[in-house]
Amino acid sequence: MESLENYQQTRRVVEDFTARTLAAIPSEFGKLLYVASLCDLSSGRYQHDGLAARFPAEAVQQALGFCHQELFLRLLEMPLEQQEWDLRTCLASMEGDYSTKLRRLRETEFYRSVMPVDSPVYLRELYVSNVRTLLDLLLEERAIPGPGTSPGPPPGR
Repeated sequence: MESLENYQQTRRVVEDFTARTLAAIPSEFGKLLYVASLCDLSSGRYQHDGLAARFPAEAVQQALGFCHQELFLRLLEMPLEQQEWDLRTCLASMEGDYSTKLRRLRETEFYRSVMPVDSPVYLRELYVSNVRTLLDLLLEERAIPGPGTSPGPPPGR
């Protein structure tokens, strides 16, 4: 019976977290970034004061770990074109200059730190490859001069 109770508590945490918190974030990349920010990389434990005040600690850990993994998988299941649109939405919601954000994300490879630690290596490699490609594409797009600013046609893709 204890495992059924744990399952039900975890399910309630997932429902609460997705309805109250994640629903307000407009992109899957943004949701993934947010959930990853709740995880202490040294311990692997998630910290969310609002959930911790209402639910048992272990249910919160299981629920946030589940959400982290599901968001990661959901993102990878999207076609690359949809991932591009979603990444654009995420970047647009962040403060700062768009081009600077792109360059920093590409240079620091920050996107590597948002993957769930227990994800299979092949999924981690796919994610890194996808995000790196998307960032390169968006950076190249920003580097192409607008009409009237360059005598020749923009480089092909």
